[in-house]
Amino acid sequence: MINIALPKGRLGEKVYARLCKAGYACDEYSPEMRKLIFTDEKRGVSYFWVKPSDVAKYVELGAADVGVAGKDILVENEPDVYELLDLDMGKCRMCVAAKNDYKEDPFRPIRVATKFEHTARNYYAETGRDVEIIKLNGSIELAPILGISDVIVDIVETGSTLKENDLKVYETIYPISTRLIVNKSAYKFKNAEIRALAEKLKEKE
Repeated sequence: MINIALPKGRLGEKVYARLCKAGYACDEYSPEMRKLIFTDEKRGVSYFWVKPSDVAKYVELGAADVGVAGKDILVENEPDVYELLDLDMGKCRMCVAAKNDYKEDPFRPIRVATKFEHTARNYYAETGRDVEIIKLNGSIELAPILGISDVIVDIVETGSTLKENDLKVYETIYPISTRLIVNKSAYKFKNAEIRALAEKLKEKE
């Protein structure tokens, strides 16, 4: 039995559909049900849906053998898991963005608004620039507009929200896509089953 943690929402449903095509459907699953765990003994698979930011933690702690998480979550939280496969889904990028007329002041720290504190701090440390991190949980784009921050570090998909608010991307930190992650112990003891799952998912790209 392979236990799989999937992120709630549209992306999780897309990944589940791909798993079904790869032969890992679960007959008892229905998106309308409030049940938390769905198991298909015949196909040797069990699913549960969790908040996207929690998937990696469930995998790291061994509640799930494998899971699906965005690269942004893996970089930010650094869970102790194996990253087995890039599913080439949910593509976007982690970026530094600011107002269109922004110019960096080299004589003071850059004020950075973000919910990705670890990512932002590491990025600016690598580039040798001093920063003041301002932790926000939503509507990050408001921070430079209202003068709270100089820049933001956030996920950018199409860039339309930035454009509508007179902001633009100044730097791309890294590309983001959805990854298949594996618990280290499960990879040792269920290696054949997990590798077979990964190979079938590759075929269904």
